[in-house]
Amino acid sequence: MFDDILYCRINLSETNYSQIDSARLMRSPNVDELNLIFKKYCDYKKFASVEPMWPNEFTWPHNDVIGYYNNTKLVAWSVVTKYNKDDVYSVQFACDYSNPELRLGIKSIEHECAYYKSQGYRYYYLGEAHKYKENFQGFEILHGHL
Repeated sequence: MFDDILYCRINLSETNYSQIDSARLMRSPNVDELNLIFKKYCDYKKFASVEPMWPNEFTWPHNDVIGYYNNTKLVAWSVVTKYNKDDVYSVQFACDYSNPELRLGIKSIEHECAYYKSQGYRYYYLGEAHKYKENFQGFEILHGHL
């Protein structure tokens, strides 16, 4: 059943994205506010099942929480794990979809590629290789070795 699942990453040296002004690294995230956005995201996507976001995932020192704002209102966020000096992993993105035309799902990945590239990281791991991810600069399928 799961034999054909492929995983992917972005080779950051092959990207040329820019950081966006509406993104902020959240130093002291409000977990209740983040979970409310996560619930709205799951409802909007009509997910049959979701893996919960545990409160400590937002506060672990090796995780970054990046907030995305529309004017001054937090409307989306990402949690990214910093594994080592080369590799970061996109744990979760969530958006309240109050303004879908902002396209924050795509823009967040582009922003995070630009941000982590500027911080000296080499790879941005994206989990499963869904079709839409193939359009990102530096896209690579993982093949049993890294």
